Amino acid sequence: MTKAALFTPVLIAGCVILMLNFAIRASFGVFQIPIAAEFNWVRADFSMAIAIQNLAWGIGQPIFGALAERFGDRRAIIAGAILYAAGLVLSSYAVTPGQHQLLEILVGFGIAGTGFGVILAIVGRAASAENRSLALGIATAAGSAGQVFGAPTAQALLNYFPWQTVFLIFAVTILAALFALPFLRSPTVATKAELEESLGTVLIRAFKDPSYTMIFLGFFSCGYQLAFITAHFPAFVTEKCGAIDPTGMLAGIGITSTSALGAVAISLIGLANIAGSIFSGWLGKRYTKKYLLAGIYVGRTIAAALFIMLPMTPTTVLLFSLVMGALWLATVPLTSGLVAHIYGLRYMGTLYGFVFLSHQIGSFLGVWLGGMMYDITGDYTLVWWIGVGVGAFSAIVHLPIREKPLLAQAA
Repeated sequence: MTKAALFTPVLIAGCVILMLNFAIRASFGVFQIPIAAEFNWVRADFSMAIAIQNLAWGIGQPIFGALAERFGDRRAIIAGAILYAAGLVLSSYAVTPGQHQLLEILVGFGIAGTGFGVILAIVGRAASAENRSLALGIATAAGSAGQVFGAPTAQALLNYFPWQTVFLIFAVTILAALFALPFLRSPTVATKAELEESLGTVLIRAFKDPSYTMIFLGFFSCGYQLAFITAHFPAFVTEKCGAIDPTGMLAGIGITSTSALGAVAISLIGLANIAGSIFSGWLGKRYTKKYLLAGIYVGRTIAAALFIMLPMTPTTVLLFSLVMGALWLATVPLTSGLVAHIYGLRYMGTLYGFVFLSHQIGSFLGVWLGGMMYDITGDYTLVWWIGVGVGAFSAIVHLPIREKPLLAQAA
């Protein structure tokens, strides 16, 4: 039996959990208008809740990575799923912005426990060195597959149920992901030197390494751009395209309303990113990861700048969604693979978790600034341009990274 065949159940189980995790997470932007309308909240109130969720996700990522490495992967995932479900259930009873924002801490920690930091570390250990980047790309693509049907499913459920009931349905869904756990077994693959080192020693070495700092800083813009679009794009599209084309041009491309266009846009991003993530992982085993990452950030920067400068139509929304989707999570297999390549597999979950914290600080700012600037100015233009700027910064900051194992660098 080949190594690839041996670990197929691990990859499939990891993909299932990531797919359900991201299906729910990617749908939160769809709830912005109905929740704000029911309670008469300003846009910043809901945005702050999602921003807090993203920050809690980032803080929780290295914590759950360390818990998985100390107490076992499956225990960490079970704890994450329980927190995720509890946050959704309790949020369905929230009636004030403060309650909703507080409960999003539970949701954020739940996403961390069932998300990339824990699952990619398992997949990375299970894969051979030659196929690791591709395996990480496939697992990342599974998250995008969840995004394909997450937002449209939420939109469809909202046509029949109140948003509170949809939250309860999603709580049951994330708990159902635990049925994949029996298949999620992988060896602890590490060199003798890695096994002899403590987590503290490895963390100190990484934190002193300028390359780790550059990876950390570079991942910030990824979080900013993705979280802003996930949380605000459906509402942005609904308002802009509704104002631009109230006569029904959307029907000409098979979409019956601007609210449906927003959900379809998020779905298209996820669909394009299935191919983008797998292709990125495939490229990562053949070419220098830092240059691929710089190229992805350049592509995102150009796409966002053109989208804002050109006249907005339903067609440009769909084209932008496809282009941005191809680059959406393409950074994840390369960034996680870069961490594993430079710093080893033993503490990959924790080390990637700290890098991911930068991603989620960016997510917090992207979501929060989106809501705040909308309430102040009535549009999202400035927030888009900030995203263009930080994307250009990330492209530059990846270039000086030393892409070889740290122990080999020292030698």
